[in-house]
Amino acid sequence: MSTFVDFAQLHAKAGDGGAGCVSFRREAHVAKGGPDGGDGGRGGSVWIVADNNQASLLGFRDHPFRRATDGQHGTSKRQHGSGGKDTIVTVPVGTIVYSREGELLVDLGGPGDRWLAAEGGLGGQGNARFLSNRRRAPAFAEQGEKGQEAWYNLELKLQADVALIGFPNVGKSTLISRVSAARPKIADYPFTTLVPNLGVVRVGARSGRPGDATEFVMADIPGLIEGAAEGRGLGHDFLRHVERARVLCVLLDLSELAPLEPQAQLDILLRELGDYQADLLERPRVIVGSKGDVAAHEMEGILVISSVTGEGIDQLVNQLAALVVQVRKEEAEKIEHEIVVHKPLPDEITVEKSGAGEWTVGGRPAIRAVRFQDLTDDEALAEIVRRLRALGVDRMLTRAGVRDGDIVNIGPLSFEWWRDEVGAGLDRGDHHRATRRERLARHGRLDLGGSDDDS
Repeated sequence: MSTFVDFAQLHAKAGDGGAGCVSFRREAHVAKGGPDGGDGGRGGSVWIVADNNQASLLGFRDHPFRRATDGQHGTSKRQHGSGGKDTIVTVPVGTIVYSREGELLVDLGGPGDRWLAAEGGLGGQGNARFLSNRRRAPAFAEQGEKGQEAWYNLELKLQADVALIGFPNVGKSTLISRVSAARPKIADYPFTTLVPNLGVVRVGARSGRPGDATEFVMADIPGLIEGAAEGRGLGHDFLRHVERARVLCVLLDLSELAPLEPQAQLDILLRELGDYQADLLERPRVIVGSKGDVAAHEMEGILVISSVTGEGIDQLVNQLAALVVQVRKEEAEKIEHEIVVHKPLPDEITVEKSGAGEWTVGGRPAIRAVRFQDLTDDEALAEIVRRLRALGVDRMLTRAGVRDGDIVNIGPLSFEWWRDEVGAGLDRGDHHRATRRERLARHGRLDLGGSDDDS
């Protein structure tokens, strides 16, 4: 079973917020104690963080689920519930996050980059929060908000300093095993390497001056074949790992068993790179003749190496190290790295027609406005009306084309819409005669009116 995985799925579930508490002071020496219910704690969030210590997405293959903990409920004496703990999901640098529908969300291209995959639910406010001069004994509190939950597709594009490019069985795995501690599978048949191998190459460590040493990451990219840019073989799976390499090392087979002449090999490899991504041809590159110990072909102007005898290896490594240092310096002079968020999580209010004479109001602000524990409480309904008006939900419904008698759904709340010169809400005839509790008991609906008794 392969230990390298570059595609995976993640299911992120944030913690739910704790519920607010409805409580009143109960002490012998305190007459008519006021509300003292505490707030619920916020649920933990799920963060995706790019980490240099991660090399693949293997950890998600059999265990894609990551969950944060819930917030605790509030209690009496204004004691707030503790917040849930965040969950940090570490992924390799170069991981790209897509929605389940394939929409690009964020590119975690640098170490330490972090992205909020699922936000924890807000804790509900206790009844002590709703005390006012007009509301002396609020007997309602908020429910905790549900934490966000979503599936994501993860894709890894390796961020190596040097990518080894070449036909199958050209000697890439042997070279990386010679210059680093990587131990890839090596054999004398094509496509021995089916997944990329990474090795850390250290140059200058033997000089006795550690400060002069240069380290770079070399990636052994599985062999390319003609037509790889169009997806032939595993072309796309291989080529995407070349996209972020700083330097390209192109290996040409000089042995008599080579499938083509060295120049023909080079032409095909460069054409496939250009067809896949044109700017790959602008990257610094080194052309190397491989298998110099059994060479049957020659090509002018290239460095010849042999991973078996060690011929030309030191010269190649020093040349690659110099190019890597130069590219790193140029990158450092550019603008500071920023996380590329392609689509932030939406937080706006939406109004959609969900059926004949029925509308649904969505968006976290609107859902938060109605998350009370007791939707039959008059004062809770008054607070809901106030919040929805402040958010402009009534105006949005009017602009959307809502008509008298239509049903409007906002989270767990449903009410019948009406509007006249006095206000908007449940029923014109009952608007000035019945209390909200009576109307809700009969109709299960809410008054979004503009009269004074709503405040």
